[in-house]
Amino acid sequence: MKTLKKQRRIQVIAAATVALVLATGLIGYAMRDGINFFRSPSQVMEEPPSPSEVFRIGGLVEEGSLVRGEGHEVRFSVTDGGATVQVVFSGVLPDLFEENQGMVGTGRYIDGVFEASEILAKHDETYMPKEVVDALKEQGVYQEHDS
Repeated sequence: MKTLKKQRRIQVIAAATVALVLATGLIGYAMRDGINFFRSPSQVMEEPPSPSEVFRIGGLVEEGSLVRGEGHEVRFSVTDGGATVQVVFSGVLPDLFEENQGMVGTGRYIDGVFEASEILAKHDETYMPKEVVDALKEQGVYQEHDS
């Protein structure tokens, strides 16, 4: 009788392990397109990603670079102080989006232009995404704001 209980326990543990491994694999497979890596403009210029790769870019909107086109198309440059990347976005920009302010965009880098599908801007006077702050600090451009 003991061997039957022991055998049943081993079968349950083996089945649970297989189910856990299968669930982990399915979650990883489902999330493969949902993970967007962050890059600063300097990283994009040093090692341009493939046109099929979706990633996030962040930095400061370069002063004097904001150009509104026909319809909702907007062109501007984003910089981290070390490099500048041209950005094109078709859509409505966030209300707080403006030159010399922090932004993060999601999209693809195609033929030397970052084609953004989403643009995020600062939330208040001093807010800037952590990745942008880190990239600006690395370039020696970031200045702390007094709260």
